[in-house]
Amino acid sequence: MPKPLEKIRVLDLSHALAGPYCTMIMAAYGAEVLKVEGPDNGDMGRSWGPPFQSGEASYFLGLNTGKKAIALDLKHPRGLEIAFSLIERSDVLIENLRPGSMERLGLGYEKARERNPRLIYCSISGYGQNGPSRDDPAMDLIMQAACGLISVTGSPSGEVARCGHSVADITAGMFALIGILMALNVRNQTGQGQFIDVSMLDSMISAMASNFAFILGGGETPKPMGTAFATIVPYGGFPAKDRDIAIAAASEKLWSAFAKAIGREDLEKDERYKTNALRVANRDSLEPLLRSIFREKTAEQWQRILGEAGVPSMPVRNLREVVDDPQSAARDMFVEVEHSSAGRVRVTGAPLKFSATPGQVLTAAPVHGEHTRQALSDILGMGGAAIDELIAAGVATQA
Repeated sequence: MPKPLEKIRVLDLSHALAGPYCTMIMAAYGAEVLKVEGPDNGDMGRSWGPPFQSGEASYFLGLNTGKKAIALDLKHPRGLEIAFSLIERSDVLIENLRPGSMERLGLGYEKARERNPRLIYCSISGYGQNGPSRDDPAMDLIMQAACGLISVTGSPSGEVARCGHSVADITAGMFALIGILMALNVRNQTGQGQFIDVSMLDSMISAMASNFAFILGGGETPKPMGTAFATIVPYGGFPAKDRDIAIAAASEKLWSAFAKAIGREDLEKDERYKTNALRVANRDSLEPLLRSIFREKTAEQWQRILGEAGVPSMPVRNLREVVDDPQSAARDMFVEVEHSSAGRVRVTGAPLKFSATPGQVLTAAPVHGEHTRQALSDILGMGGAAIDELIAAGVATQA
């Protein structure tokens, strides 16, 4: 069977993280992704390091697998016309420049639609294409602050913290992919493409729906709680003898099993802790008691005890432990691919498992301009001499 996105061609004019993550996932499920970069300098992610592998930034290697790289000068009239020729032959265009940048290049949605009415044009930006913050600069850290995430991430003492991964970028990339798939479905019915406006702020507000439900429902403005959760107790990290362990007794059934597993059935009968609402109200007495109990054994011992009782728990692992986890191996979540200059590199695998049309990371991230000649020849039908002339004129660059 064909892969889910087979025969879908994506023109990727994005950089850094949100857009490249979206198109990397699309490539893993069969889309042909043409990554368009400038002739002299590429995606800023190519310089984000260390670590580097044979001069290639591990950051870039890990976020651009499965793509083909074309280097074009979009500020040159001939480069711009080549871009429009590619637009005519593409299904999707994705970009994450600041609002107005594509229009200034001459590649805005209206111009692109004139050349290809079936084109799905997805723009990712910090605040979206309208509103008073439209033109404000945005990076992941700034968006974590803008959406309120940082205000609830950190220690109960009040020290806030950035989320340990670029959650605003990745969330926007996921919503971009969702939007593109929806638009492809509409196009299948109408034959028409459309413009998709993805805001990192909007994406985070939606992703934090449960957080906002708390305050919209009349709750107090949340503050940092470490690993604790405002509406469930016990739910959080507790220091064991050797390391922290995360525990989630998120129902009355689990609370009962939890109390029995830790040898404290009396807690289940305690009037202060009989319901989750009471446990939340009395967390200041319950959580210190639980911390003293969990210090008596190692995290691995507690995980075994709680696991036998059916209570969700997990030692707080570092990233190396995740890479080495047999479960990660069973799910093919870290795979090796061959890079033209860095050799064998290990990257994250395809996250969605299809029974009939599985995804797969087939190729490593491309070097700058690696597929310029191939794309101009195979997609646009240019001859070797014409391509050589473009390269000599600085309109295009090949690896």
